[in-house]
Amino acid sequence: MFDRRQRMTIGGVMASGTLALWALLAFGGEESVLAPAPAFDAPKEQGELQTAVLAGGCFWGVEGVYEHVRGVRSVESGYAGGNKADAHYDVVSGGDTGHAESVRIVFDPAELSYGEILRIFFSVVHDPTQLDKQGPDHGKQYRSNIFYANPQQQEIATRYIAQLDALKVYSRPIVTRVDPLKAFYPAEAYHQNFLERNPTYPYIVYNDLPKIRALKKEFPDVYREQTTKG
Repeated sequence: MFDRRQRMTIGGVMASGTLALWALLAFGGEESVLAPAPAFDAPKEQGELQTAVLAGGCFWGVEGVYEHVRGVRSVESGYAGGNKADAHYDVVSGGDTGHAESVRIVFDPAELSYGEILRIFFSVVHDPTQLDKQGPDHGKQYRSNIFYANPQQQEIATRYIAQLDALKVYSRPIVTRVDPLKAFYPAEAYHQNFLERNPTYPYIVYNDLPKIRALKKEFPDVYREQTTKG
């Protein structure tokens, strides 16, 4: 299992040689799959900003993708879904607290629907058929998980997963969990906006920048060059 310290160690070695490059390449990159639009979704309409909380592997890449989505007002890395009253990286990384590395997305429902957020999640953010892992990262803290804030989000998510499975969009069944959002704990400052601050970091280059390119290619109508932090 890779934890964050191992990722950073590999990144440092890789910067000065090629041995670690082959170590990373051995895990292989993830291919994106363009999922169809959800058949059931919330209408786009004026209203208060809304929140979506998603987990799909390392939060660096998940946060990085949604920072480039038009209609998103802010994205924050953190932890959700655990059985403890608090969360921080040193305990979550062991996989014993039940938390998942997650992102909290604040979006304008007049510009972006919850279903569109989920379509990006299932298309370019991660592979929803991988159980308790994502790419080189293994453990329950890297699981695929949707944390719904209200019954409407729950229905959109569950119906969309059923739709994708019925259409056999993926070669394997979707293992994404759909759970109520009980709490979200922001991650440490050094994890926030990590992709944009470290675009040449080896882990980011190999695992996460391809997701940004896939977003730009598959979703040109919602992609924006400037991020929410720009």
